[in-house]
Amino acid sequence: MNWNAGYGTRVERGLPGVRAFLTKGKKMGKTAETIRVLLADDYPAIRAGIRTILEKAPDVRVVGEATGGAEAMQLTAQLRPQLLLLDLRMPGPRPAEIARWVRNHCPETETLVLTAHDIDRYVAEMMEAGTAGFLTKEKAEQALLGAIRRAARGEILYTKEQRARARRWREEVGQRWERLTERERQVLALMAEGKTDKEIAQELQIKTKTVGNHVSRILRKLGVTSRTEAALWAVREGFVD
Repeated sequence: MNWNAGYGTRVERGLPGVRAFLTKGKKMGKTAETIRVLLADDYPAIRAGIRTILEKAPDVRVVGEATGGAEAMQLTAQLRPQLLLLDLRMPGPRPAEIARWVRNHCPETETLVLTAHDIDRYVAEMMEAGTAGFLTKEKAEQALLGAIRRAARGEILYTKEQRARARRWREEVGQRWERLTERERQVLALMAEGKTDKEIAQELQIKTKTVGNHVSRILRKLGVTSRTEAALWAVREGFVD
């Protein structure tokens, strides 16, 4: 699929006060419910490519496009789609926060993750946030329409393999991350950027000796023996870009 397809219309806002989130359409000579979808991705070319896929289906209609987390929440509340197709790397609130907000404030809307970042941490967090499923953009053309239809019916799409990955992450990674204080997480992120203790001290406005103490505690809590191992762990598990 060429994700650089021509850009589509950004938002189909409809008339103010629209109440219905289902419309009727024809498919193969039978009456079918049209699934109203809101796209949330900050790359115009990606949104255009997804729209191109969805427009092939007579039972799916894109009703809006959001470029960030706050806009995704606003348009979900305004348009009340059956499905929010959510990317994981956008400006604004974290994806898990968006998914929980949608679940609490717009319960008729299912959230389906569509991302290029197939990382165990994200799978675990989005599963816990109550999303319907987690798809990678690499497989989108083959699986997307079917996944949208299933999610709109209320099905849970997480596979056994994804559930196992999420469980492993919670047991082996998440618990270690939770042991770190907020300051230790800040130090770890700067370590992953390759900064020295002196540079970290300057950025956080603390003493170099204090940074050294934080580094020692980080290594102990993560069960690693060097700052390089700690930095690689943080990157591999999705805590640092």
